[in-house]
Amino acid sequence: MNCVIDALSIFANSSMLLGDGQWITSITISVIERCCALAQVASADLLSGSFAILGDAGQAIADAEHAAADHESGGGHGGGNWQKNLTMLGIAMVLVVLNGFFVAAEFALVKVRPTAITKMVRERKMFAGTAQWLAKRMDNSLAACQLGITMASLALGWVGEPAFASLISPLFNYFQLSDWVLHAVSFVFAFSVITALHLVVGEQAPKIFAIREPAKMIRWCALPMKFFYIILFPFMFVLSWITNIILAKLGLHGETGHGAPHSEEDIRAILTESHVFGHLTKSEHSLINAVFEFDDMICRYVMVPRNEVKILDVNQPFPNLLAETKESRFTRYPVCDGSLDSLLGVVHMKDLLGIAGDDTSFDIRSVMREPTKVPENMPISNLLKHFQNTHQLLTFVVDEYGAIIGIVTLENVLEKIIGPVDDEFDALHQPKIRPVGNAANRKFIVEGSTHITDLERTLGVDLDQADVDTVAGVLMARSGKMPEVGDTVEFHGAKAEILEVKNDHAESISFSLTDPEQAADEAPESKPH
Repeated sequence: MNCVIDALSIFANSSMLLGDGQWITSITISVIERCCALAQVASADLLSGSFAILGDAGQAIADAEHAAADHESGGGHGGGNWQKNLTMLGIAMVLVVLNGFFVAAEFALVKVRPTAITKMVRERKMFAGTAQWLAKRMDNSLAACQLGITMASLALGWVGEPAFASLISPLFNYFQLSDWVLHAVSFVFAFSVITALHLVVGEQAPKIFAIREPAKMIRWCALPMKFFYIILFPFMFVLSWITNIILAKLGLHGETGHGAPHSEEDIRAILTESHVFGHLTKSEHSLINAVFEFDDMICRYVMVPRNEVKILDVNQPFPNLLAETKESRFTRYPVCDGSLDSLLGVVHMKDLLGIAGDDTSFDIRSVMREPTKVPENMPISNLLKHFQNTHQLLTFVVDEYGAIIGIVTLENVLEKIIGPVDDEFDALHQPKIRPVGNAANRKFIVEGSTHITDLERTLGVDLDQADVDTVAGVLMARSGKMPEVGDTVEFHGAKAEILEVKNDHAESISFSLTDPEQAADEAPESKPH
């Protein structure tokens, strides 16, 4: 460009001298010489710049070829990075396995039963003694597991992400991504891989295996766990001391409760779950539940009430007494002087064998036994021991005023565990709660002597009456008067109607289940009497 400008300026200056012909030739020659000189200078500058560019490009290509050769051969500085990355990757995998080990040990310690460990010790199984040693130090052993899990997880996060990120960096470098994109994508990929490995290999798989096979897993983990326990015991002691101080400030004292015995509610829940999954039959489940309720019942709940007791009156001649026993067909009878208020003893039907039925001179008091009595609030578990000690399977229930309110036999006690037991002379047993029609009717016939707890559990209603025992007593307490046929009482979710009354006692009652929300709007509030 400078060459052209100089040429133009020369032509402009020379145009002023065209008038003199002698100057034309000399001016033309000088212009050509000047242009050639300028052209030589420009060409030299252009060639030197081109060679410089070509030199830089050649050096870049050589450097690239050298880097590619190093990458393919694994030598030089790139090979060292790969070795370091593989080492970090191996450390990350070891930390994942360690995390899984501590998780498996923790769940095995919590899940395994002490009786199972004791059995393994008796059978002299390998490492069973070490497992028992850890189980006896449950709180500290679980603390060691938690410490191991925490250390392995933190180390995994520190080592694993850079190792996996550097592992995939060459792949993203091939696409010539920017540094921040490369870092972000590598981090997301590495984080996802580490999380997946940590959850599957380090958490879920060992946890599920330990839950399903706790006895086997505790033996596998016993020896390394004991070594880890001993090595880090001082550190765990300090941490436990600090933890106890914090818990004490929050109002919690004593042991953590690991391995505490199951409560009755826990055992019932376990039994229900076992029944649902088919490990217990319906009869087994009902029988075991009845055993739990056995000790909660008292004599008043299972006795035969006074108005249903058959007695033998000593004022009656023996033929009349024998006729009464043939009609009622019981095995044992109270012997009284007019009523139960004048109790004399108990007679067994075997005591009357061989005695002539028309012997009017026979005195039944000659074969009777001394009666036994128990308080109405005695647990039936103690009542069972009473039968075993006295060898008399009929006893009389006495209230707080000393009055006899009923009798109870061994059969009454056993029926609370195994259900109704009818012998050859009992009438066909009818359940105390019987449905009427199909299930859609939601109507039931209930005997007045049915216990409140049985009705509430069967029908799912709340009678909300704590000072009486039977359904008939609830109706009497709610109405505040003597029962009559046709009397109705409404409860939350149910309506009761008396169908039959005998000796001022509601014998048969109809229960109709209603909508609980509708019942809440219509039923009057319960008031204690």
